[in-house]
Amino acid sequence: MEDGWTMIPILYEDNHLLVVVKPKNIPVQADDSKDPDLLTLLKSDLKERYQKPGNVYLGLIHRLDRPVSGVMVFAKTSKAASRLSEQVRTHQFEKNYYAVIEGTLEKKEGTWKDYLLKDSKTNTVHVDKNGKEAILDYKVVETVDSYSLVKIALKTGRSHQIRVQFSSRGYPLYGDQRYNKNAKAGEQIALYAYKLSFYHPISKERVSFENSLPNTYPWNLFHKN
Repeated sequence: MEDGWTMIPILYEDNHLLVVVKPKNIPVQADDSKDPDLLTLLKSDLKERYQKPGNVYLGLIHRLDRPVSGVMVFAKTSKAASRLSEQVRTHQFEKNYYAVIEGTLEKKEGTWKDYLLKDSKTNTVHVDKNGKEAILDYKVVETVDSYSLVKIALKTGRSHQIRVQFSSRGYPLYGDQRYNKNAKAGEQIALYAYKLSFYHPISKERVSFENSLPNTYPWNLFHKN
């Protein structure tokens, strides 16, 4: 779809699902900024394309931070939304990311578990034993100069989870304006949600949707993605 403000690629659509690529720097849903948000734009597009009267239903299943781009799925019916949300709750909904981090990890792959606490006043997250459990698997794909391309499988979906788990260990994400003190003004965070896998809410078939990385810096430093 193209709405005059941005192009939002549609990867897949049927009567139950809408899978799109979220552009960077757009909120997933309306917030205090009053900027155009993805959910509203997609609803407007559905209303126009199908000439639907009244309000259009579109269920929000998961989120991406505003500066992060990548694959997202929305539910076009309440039944689909309920079944997908249950998969999120029972960890059948798989989210995979690529990130460019500063530094070189000693272990090329592993699993990290932390407890993360969110400060709603500052919208920041930090490691704290009183927080919620956060787990991810990572694998280093390639290292070039002082940067590493890392593939990540999220096991939990905590706010800012990937950004904080890496930055707290001294490997902040490139361009992360919130958790990387070396990030320069204007740099874009190098975190991309490249793949989603789940059971189709109606057919029950296991489906995956994937999108290639942007051909921009620092992604284009690497050749094995």
